[in-house]
Amino acid sequence: MAGKFDLKTAKNGQYSFALKAGNGQIILQSELYKEKRAATAGIESVRKNAASDKRFERKTAKDGSFYFTLTATNGQDIGRSEMYKTEAAREKGIESVKTNAPDARFDDQTGS
Repeated sequence: MAGKFDLKTAKNGQYSFALKAGNGQIILQSELYKEKRAATAGIESVRKNAASDKRFERKTAKDGSFYFTLTATNGQDIGRSEMYKTEAAREKGIESVKTNAPDARFDDQTGS
């Protein structure tokens, strides 16, 4: 099963998306966007930037957990991963984004 982007409306009326792997697990979560078109542009930015390893910033949280962010060419964060217990698990998450993002289907759950 291929990955998919879920576009949703937050309680405050803003929009966000999540990239899910084929097993349904969220592998990348976006920030909140004020406009739906900005969120859909964010999805296209993930598709475009996921192919480049240099767009992934590998980070360590204060508690020692590992995570990554995906950045656009302008340096802005497009999305953030979940927390991982190991660096190896974080690398698998990055590979999953690279694999799933380019051809992930789009599921608009906003109702608008």
